[in-house]
Amino acid sequence: MRVKVAEPDAISEGGKLIVKLKEMEIGLFRIGGKYYAWRNVCPHAAAPVCAGTIRGTRLPSGVYDYEYGLEDQVLRCPWHGWEFDLKSGHHLAAGSDAKLRGYPVETDDAGVYVVLRERN
Repeated sequence: MRVKVAEPDAISEGGKLIVKLKEMEIGLFRIGGKYYAWRNVCPHAAAPVCAGTIRGTRLPSGVYDYEYGLEDQVLRCPWHGWEFDLKSGHHLAAGSDAKLRGYPVETDDAGVYVVLRERN
């Protein structure tokens, strides 16, 4: 099922919009002109993760090298600071298997749509 959640340009580049669909909240993010939809539940402690800040982070680097990157592509959970890649949903800690639950997003001239699976 495809549900319209926003007008075509309702979210600015690097911005977000939290919407409610089927009794759940979903965060819609725009990065590099593409939209990503993530359920507003942190896999760590069920925090409203999409209410967190969008920023960059320190990348893996050598000792005493502090390389910053992924500007405007990292979602930081407001409760415990867990960081997630907004494009893949993966938790950025080394060795972590945690991931945000994502939904496909489609766009056309009339709007932005989140695709929800139908339950049988």
